[in-house]
Amino acid sequence: MHFIYNLGVRFYTLAITIAALFNTKAKQWVEGRKVDYKSQFLNLRSVQLAWFHCASLGEFEQGRPVIERFRSEFPNYKILLTFFSPSGYEVRKNYAGADYIVYLPADTPQNAKRFIDTFEPSIVFFVKYEFWRNYLEELHRRQIPTILFSSIFRENQVFFKWYGGFFRQTVSLLSHILVQNKNSAELLQSIGYQNITIAGDTRFDRVKQIADARKNIEIAERFKNNQEVF
Repeated sequence: MHFIYNLGVRFYTLAITIAALFNTKAKQWVEGRKVDYKSQFLNLRSVQLAWFHCASLGEFEQGRPVIERFRSEFPNYKILLTFFSPSGYEVRKNYAGADYIVYLPADTPQNAKRFIDTFEPSIVFFVKYEFWRNYLEELHRRQIPTILFSSIFRENQVFFKWYGGFFRQTVSLLSHILVQNKNSAELLQSIGYQNITIAGDTRFDRVKQIADARKNIEIAERFKNNQEVF
């Protein structure tokens, strides 16, 4: 199954590379991964680094409250932020809350080893739905704490099917999972995974952040004249 998974990743990468000839988003996906991480990030060996990975922009918004709280609580850490999709990277590539922002290379064994060799994270956080097997295996082998948060699981997912053994093994590589609800925790327990905390959905934290940071706009205040506005 691992062989089939790796083959699938390579076919996906090939398909995106071909699509890049005609599609702007696919071209961004390919071009963004041509960075020579090893030469660009030479001086990281002595740095304590926390790596946050988000698939796209929606996952970033879920991860943002945690990134910012982590920076506040652990100011000595540098923060690496990675994205899978251009719709996340292109919008947030200048986000001031992270020290390094890059695309995550495709999940091959070689890329995983090279990427982790370069950045040497002390701790890793994946947001919601990220189960990149080769990265998780490499992190687990190096005993680097790897946490999935704001995650949600449903009974119809492959982890809970009779044929989902490979994917259950992938979940077991995570050090800890913070789930959104009790049902998710019970589903994970049903497949033997116990390192679980029910922590809710960080989207609510992000919405509260936005509400707390709101500014009064004079023309809008005059327009609504103390009335409710929809």
